[in-house]
Amino acid sequence: MEEMDRTRAFVKDVKRLVIKVGTAVVTRNDGRLALGRLGSLCEQVKDLNTQGYEVILVTSGAVGLGRQRLRYRKLVNSSFADLQKPQVELDGKACAAVGQNSLMALYDSLFSQLDMSSAQLLVTDSDFRDKGFRRQLSETVMSLLSLRVIPIFNENDAISTRKAPYEDSSGIFWDNDSLAALLALELQADLLVLLSDVEGLYSGPPSDPQSKLIHTYVKEKHLDEITFGDKSRVGRGGMTAKVKAAVNAAYASIPVVITSGFAAENIIKVLQGKRIGTLFHQDAHLWEPLKDVGAREMAVAARESSRQLQAMSSEERKKVLLDVADALEGNEKLITAENDADVAAAEQAGYEKSLISRLVLKPGKISSLAKSIRMLANMEDPIGRILKRTQIADGLMLEKTSCPLGVLLIVFESRPDALVQIASLAIRSGNGLLLKGGKEAKRSNAILHKVITEALPEGVGRKLIGLVTSRDEIPDLLNLDDVIDLVIPRGSNKLVSQIKSSTKIPVLGHADGICHLYVDKSADMSMAKRIVLDAKVDYPAACNAMETLLVHKDLVQTGGLNDLIVDLRLEGVTLYGGPRASAELNIPETHSFHHEYNSSACTVEIVDDVQAAIDHIHEHGSAHTDCIIAEDHEVAEVFLRQVDSAAVFHNASTRFCDGARFGLGAEVGISTSRIHARGPVGVEGLLTTRWILRGSGQVVDGDKGIVYTHKNIPVDS
Repeated sequence: MEEMDRTRAFVKDVKRLVIKVGTAVVTRNDGRLALGRLGSLCEQVKDLNTQGYEVILVTSGAVGLGRQRLRYRKLVNSSFADLQKPQVELDGKACAAVGQNSLMALYDSLFSQLDMSSAQLLVTDSDFRDKGFRRQLSETVMSLLSLRVIPIFNENDAISTRKAPYEDSSGIFWDNDSLAALLALELQADLLVLLSDVEGLYSGPPSDPQSKLIHTYVKEKHLDEITFGDKSRVGRGGMTAKVKAAVNAAYASIPVVITSGFAAENIIKVLQGKRIGTLFHQDAHLWEPLKDVGAREMAVAARESSRQLQAMSSEERKKVLLDVADALEGNEKLITAENDADVAAAEQAGYEKSLISRLVLKPGKISSLAKSIRMLANMEDPIGRILKRTQIADGLMLEKTSCPLGVLLIVFESRPDALVQIASLAIRSGNGLLLKGGKEAKRSNAILHKVITEALPEGVGRKLIGLVTSRDEIPDLLNLDDVIDLVIPRGSNKLVSQIKSSTKIPVLGHADGICHLYVDKSADMSMAKRIVLDAKVDYPAACNAMETLLVHKDLVQTGGLNDLIVDLRLEGVTLYGGPRASAELNIPETHSFHHEYNSSACTVEIVDDVQAAIDHIHEHGSAHTDCIIAEDHEVAEVFLRQVDSAAVFHNASTRFCDGARFGLGAEVGISTSRIHARGPVGVEGLLTTRWILRGSGQVVDGDKGIVYTHKNIPVDS
């Protein structure tokens, strides 16, 4: 299970919950029952019941369902002449009576299929004025819960004394949202879940792109900020009613979550403490600062600062990078002390050795980073370069120029040196930047961010590079596809996969670094030994380290395979084999060829020839970096042409796949995508293009008065 959100920690103590199902969840747009959603709801209730939770349902939908059925009956029984007459609106109480019968029949059928029993309890507002009724209600519900029966409540609209069920909001409760809140209080529930047709409470109408989901409602903060949209398409009050009921319940010590009833497993996710929907809690004001800088504000500030950076001259931007390099070296002792504290905490917490290895800033690392930044500063200015010049017509000149992407969001794990590389690339490319590092590197990231941003000139401002300190902010950031232009995750397969599935923003990166090294029968074995050891042992935790060694079958007979295995074992590498290698070498068989060890371990397999090696790489690889060691250049060329990876090497270690080693100055990450940028992503991968057209008064006018030349003009002319 994912780590529980800190604001949802109270769910560990939840035993009894009330779930309110809105009309928009129960019915489809055409008024018919949404059988799929109701089935999913009942299955979740079944799971919760099995786990020992006490579940009470409050359901809407009777009136809407009854109206749909009565309209149909009326249509069937009407003559053509009847249909020509003005149609009178059906009586709401009659609709409620007919619909309630159908609704409960469906619940009974669904729960029976799940080997469960349900009970119908219809109440009216006036009932709750009677203390004896309330006492008996509580006793009946407790009895049902002890029998593992699901009580299903609804207001008895058929005999309610309300003037109109959808208009009269007087009384102890005024709709099923307020009834659910009242029942949660009366029955001493630990949690109230209000299911809606949207994800939760938004700052404005959910259809407005500027609206953002509010994860935790703070009355003092949000009361005057929220703009409500239209009421529910079918229910009484929509989100306004839900918020009113939720606030009342929360301030009576009943936590409330408003979330979507359309999404699968949402009730289960709420009880797992996941950050979905909107939470109402009496202590919410203690968790949420009233004047914090939100995700949107941070992203907008980064964009504004990036425009100030772009407006500077090339020399001024160069000086910014040189100042950052000097600042890092000037604060090396302070940075090292904070990093040492992170490493000590990680070791005490029992983190894996591979993670700790990535966390450490080794001696000389700060100097190396500063050197890379200076190299980056001295490269050709990437912003505003003319890539193509075309004379469209006489006196009409078109230029294709390079420009920054805008605002980048980088989510990375473990490696604090990544923060420095990414920040320097963002500055050089003129992009705004938001950074979220792993909690294990919290102190290292904080000091590096402080040193770098304090070196930025006032004209640009520290907001050019924002440091996100809480994982709670990540979902909000991933929703800002109108403000953030590119997301680059650097970390585990799980991290990358989660981000890709959680955002509409383009994502650049790689989920796995399963790098292969194929030793051909023509290989110089002395060279092969050096390259194999370097690819695996130089830095086993790196994404460009060798994870699978493929060896030509002839090397089994010549002893070449055995020599490689001996050398790897002497270096402490744990070996796993494919079916052929495990049988030949008597080593444990790997559970999967698609496995990234990130440690001193690798997989070995024997293949028939170069084509078999290529096929193996395509089937089990991650399109990161793959290498062939061979003296037969025809075989090597086949490998180089056919292997479809971001980087393909001949007679060189996979460890060379690195932005700094490629001369890019630094890298923001390595991409295995096939769109935009591939392989180590340096400055050029953080740029896009725009068109500059210079004219002297030309107009199109139906293309009558213009002669197109479309003549390519040399860029340096």
